[in-house]
Amino acid sequence: MTELRDLPARKQKLGQETGRHLWRRVVAGACALAFAMPVVSTPATAQRGKLSLVRDAETEDLLKSYAAPIFKVAGIGNSPVEIILVNDKSFNAFVPDSRRMFINVGVVMEAETPGEVTGVIAHETGHIAGRHLVRLRSAAANAQIMSVIGMILGAGAMAAGTAAGSAGAASGGAAAILGAGSVGQRSFLSYQRGEEAAADRAALKYLNATGQSAKGMLKTFERFAEQQMFSARFADPYAMSHPMARDRYRQLASSAQKSKYFNTPAPRALQQRHDMVRAKLLAYTSHPNAVARAYPRSDRSMPARYARAIAATKSRRRDAIRQIDALIREQPNNPYFYEVKGQALLESGNPKAAVAPFRKAVSLRPNEGQFLIWLGYALVGSNNPAVLPEAESVLKKGLQRDANSSVGYSQLAIAHARQGERPEADLATAKGLMVAGDFGAAKRYAARAQKNLKRGTPAWLQADDIVSYKPPQLKRR
Repeated sequence: MTELRDLPARKQKLGQETGRHLWRRVVAGACALAFAMPVVSTPATAQRGKLSLVRDAETEDLLKSYAAPIFKVAGIGNSPVEIILVNDKSFNAFVPDSRRMFINVGVVMEAETPGEVTGVIAHETGHIAGRHLVRLRSAAANAQIMSVIGMILGAGAMAAGTAAGSAGAASGGAAAILGAGSVGQRSFLSYQRGEEAAADRAALKYLNATGQSAKGMLKTFERFAEQQMFSARFADPYAMSHPMARDRYRQLASSAQKSKYFNTPAPRALQQRHDMVRAKLLAYTSHPNAVARAYPRSDRSMPARYARAIAATKSRRRDAIRQIDALIREQPNNPYFYEVKGQALLESGNPKAAVAPFRKAVSLRPNEGQFLIWLGYALVGSNNPAVLPEAESVLKKGLQRDANSSVGYSQLAIAHARQGERPEADLATAKGLMVAGDFGAAKRYAARAQKNLKRGTPAWLQADDIVSYKPPQLKRR
């Protein structure tokens, strides 16, 4: 997560070249590296607001902790729903299909307690479990929303085969942002009022079944109900797309307060994790002055120091390393502190020094794909030919676990190319372009790779899959 820079986006027609040139925003930094949060956007951004999708291992891990028990009691635990973070500070969330839930970072940033986020997840899960999505999809006339779905469906189409050495389509980057279609705040899908009420009831049931309080959910919905007293011009987009009249809130409150868990607070450890992620998101998405106001130096709490350390990476990187090291001394087994340190070193143009903290992060969480990709990134950036075989191995492991990382594929392509493995480099580039949604360029690189790969081998078959891939046609209705 670093400073972002916009590059021009070219408007194209949905259904013809929906996913082309998605990677239009990259991180500015030394060594021309794309760091923690490179942002991408679809060509549709030429007309309306942008939707950028955030990747951050710590935030994702927290949301998974919130969602796992909810998904289990809702009966969808065996078909995991992917929670996708949107780089938007407004309080909003939506589900476009039965496999994906989009949550704005603003949900986490505004929520003071875990229960406020869990309530949103439970509510959206109610829509999934209630099979409200058939009507939702048929009503989705907004082409920008459909471009988001189409891009994501296409992005993962070929990714997972890379490390497994297998062919065929599959779904699947290093603390980075994936590109997505442009969806303005007013483009989030609305539901029928009856379905909203059904989702409310389902959410209460899920929270009660998991022994959690609905107090946080009520706090969120009370805010929405209060906003309806004001002009829609000033209303929260979530409140507008999810109407919550005062009488509906009261009905919800009456049911929620009957639960024996209503006054049960979130576990202290979970609250601490929540506070840390809130601080992190604010620091990465806001100006350092905003961080200083939210977390003044008089605040010596761990979240406050975390936020100030991350804010310092934007301008005072040497001081940032000092602050991060102080955090590490207090929590030497916190992998995210080492990740942040590695990112700061990468951004300062010192990938060789970034290797050690990324190695430590991987040692603490060996199966975190984003950490592995960061390590491979640093190894490639160190410009040491001796470590290229290790970089290749690490990147493949990372992509096996987190297969939608365009950054990971681009670094794997560099590692192959520097070892004289041009066909493999072309194939990795093609896969990265698939993840980025640039299907036309992906096909060109895959075709070039095929010419120099042995026919029938796993690599050749993977290239063939890309060459023959047809993007999903998600038509407006």
